[in-house]
Amino acid sequence: MKSGTKTRTTALASGVCLAMLVTAGCGNDEGTTVESAPASTERTDTTTLPNPPPGMSGDAFGLPDDPEADAFTYDEAAVPVGSTVDVESEDNNGRTTVTLSVTGLAPNRDFGVHVHTRPCGPQPSDSGPHYQNNPDPAVTPESPSTDPAYANPRNEVWLDITTDDNGDARASSTVDWEFRDDGANAVVIHAQRTLTGPGEAGTAGDRLACIDEDF
Repeated sequence: MKSGTKTRTTALASGVCLAMLVTAGCGNDEGTTVESAPASTERTDTTTLPNPPPGMSGDAFGLPDDPEADAFTYDEAAVPVGSTVDVESEDNNGRTTVTLSVTGLAPNRDFGVHVHTRPCGPQPSDSGPHYQNNPDPAVTPESPSTDPAYANPRNEVWLDITTDDNGDARASSTVDWEFRDDGANAVVIHAQRTLTGPGEAGTAGDRLACIDEDF
């Protein structure tokens, strides 16, 4: 009976310790504790998703002078004519999720991808600057935002991708806000992954392609 009582008492103590892990943590000999992470008032989730299956629906990239196209390439080596793109946007309880899927781009390559303010046009610069939830007051048409306080994936929508052997890739980003009416009108694919340092934050090289999107 004593042995059985001891076993039961030990199990009870272990159960109490396990239950306390969520709030206070169980200490070890060095006094280390397990604590809950502090709550954040600002959140963004950017996820690289499994590549889209063959035959994915979406818009085919055309040349800027193609009146039937909704997606345009300015660099056919990186974004060939006929490669495809699909952009989906969903608003839910004050949050926005944007998902990008591409097929047939240059394989095994990094690209920066952002939501921009203006529709695509014949020139890469026609799509304007990045859309920002809180606009950088220092931005001008000649000087886009490079301040990490504004040019970051919490205040903008970044969808950077790395293509596979077939040139396919998929990414999704969730931010804690919704687009202003007519404030965001395009998605731009850039030549490199997005930089984050002071004076270069948000930059990602040349604009290789543009997709008209009514957010």
